[in-house]
Amino acid sequence: MQIEISNLKQSIEAYLEQPETEGVRRLAAARLKLDPVAIPELRILRKSVDARDKSRIQFVYSVQVTLPQGYGISRLNNQKDIEVQPEDTEAARGLLEKLPGGTEKIKDRPIIIGSGPAGLFAGLILAERGYKPLILERGADVDRRTRDIEGFFQSGQFDEGSNIQFGEGGAGTFSDGKLTARSKDSRCSIVLERLVQAGAPAEILYINKPHIGTDILKPVIKNIRSSIIRLGGEVRFDARVTGVVIEAGAAKAVIVNENERIESNVIIAALGHSARDTYQMLHDRGVAVIPKPFSIGVRIEHRQQMIDQAQYGRFAGHPALGAADYVLTFRSNTTGRSAYSFCMCPGGMVVAAASEKDMVVTNGMSEYSRDRENANSALVVSVSPEDFGSTHPLAGIAYQRNWEARAYQLGGGGYRAPVQLVGDFMKGNASSGISRIKPSYLPGVKPADMAGCLPPYVIATMKEALRDFDRKIKGFGEAEAVLTGVETRTSAPVRIVRNEHMESENTANLYPIGEGAGYAGGIVSAAIDGIKAAEKIIGRFRPL
Repeated sequence: MQIEISNLKQSIEAYLEQPETEGVRRLAAARLKLDPVAIPELRILRKSVDARDKSRIQFVYSVQVTLPQGYGISRLNNQKDIEVQPEDTEAARGLLEKLPGGTEKIKDRPIIIGSGPAGLFAGLILAERGYKPLILERGADVDRRTRDIEGFFQSGQFDEGSNIQFGEGGAGTFSDGKLTARSKDSRCSIVLERLVQAGAPAEILYINKPHIGTDILKPVIKNIRSSIIRLGGEVRFDARVTGVVIEAGAAKAVIVNENERIESNVIIAALGHSARDTYQMLHDRGVAVIPKPFSIGVRIEHRQQMIDQAQYGRFAGHPALGAADYVLTFRSNTTGRSAYSFCMCPGGMVVAAASEKDMVVTNGMSEYSRDRENANSALVVSVSPEDFGSTHPLAGIAYQRNWEARAYQLGGGGYRAPVQLVGDFMKGNASSGISRIKPSYLPGVKPADMAGCLPPYVIATMKEALRDFDRKIKGFGEAEAVLTGVETRTSAPVRIVRNEHMESENTANLYPIGEGAGYAGGIVSAAIDGIKAAEKIIGRFRPL
């Protein structure tokens, strides 16, 4: 019999005294009034940090335990935080393998547009079931992409086809590699398990805020690609889909690089949120697209040491804790808008994330160690289609481009970004220089006034939020903190409307999925959406 025990607490001091599993086994045994050696099997399900009392920070665990023979279930009655597990818990992990296949015939291979998390996981699941998918990625493989991005950071020489937004793994490849998801979908465990199989650290299966950093994520993505190929799939780079052939309300083929036609009656559109030309192409061909809200703002940088101190007190810098993070939200009664931190990158850097020429866009990135000097996150404010100045379905893209072009001009060209110290921002003064906190953005920065590249209602809401966040995290609103503009790619500015079968609302055979289609936000949720699409296809079509 297996049970789940939750709310097992261990101090940092005890954590360092013994191997983690042994320490947790002792806690579980004490809860069950057993000798630790009497517990034959134990698996950590979840691990989090409780830092509410900064003088006594603890790790909190949930574990799955196999009870010894003869342990009566009656002994568990009325015991808090203990739950008997159903016998079919482990069997549920095999649902994908047991999913019944469909009977319709696929015309040639399933085509997947994009190799971000949604596209890769749709491709992986389909490949595992014998569908031999073809993945078309507009950008470069992750190794060449890395070289192109590093060259851009150093020289400002921008490549529209290979950058932070476009290429193998999608935009998330050059991020913090966060693997959190608000969804309680059971497919989350499938995503994490596949990532571990591809080389991610096993701890992501149970820690509360898993992340693997861009340095580990890159080889993991390559290993997933290798698995897809080994199972009969194909991945092509520098293969931009410039057209979709639609006849009688159904997608029949794609056009690659304006001259190659590839036919299929299963076309998965796993677009990134920056595939603006692809959005335009689909809209021009009559595919149902609607605008959706997103958020815009800046990246804010502090010294990581300050964030650690604010979050962990005397335990700041403790090796068992690592770099501290934060999540902050605020609702303005004055503007009626929400402001919040987004994609927080402990010990990371602000990166140049443009996908079009003469535009400045920021994002954040961390490596697994999170050991750089600065912490950064997006500080963004909600905007909606009513702000876009047009009812056109793609008006949100024009809105983004406007502020990105202004940021480029404000930065003085060369993809330098405008920066402003928080103290100057709060007073409405342009900054003239940098102080103690050095901006991490490359190719470079120029002191400026963010009012030149953000709308007034965003500026006003950000000022209110900074006052509120400074009350929540002492020092968050320090005058020397650095704002780098602009952050506009928090989520897709459109939604490609789909039905309950995950097909386009008005275009059969076209499956819009993931973050770029407007149905996910982040690596895990996009991957889950890709798995769902694969399930729909498996349930409808028979393998090749």
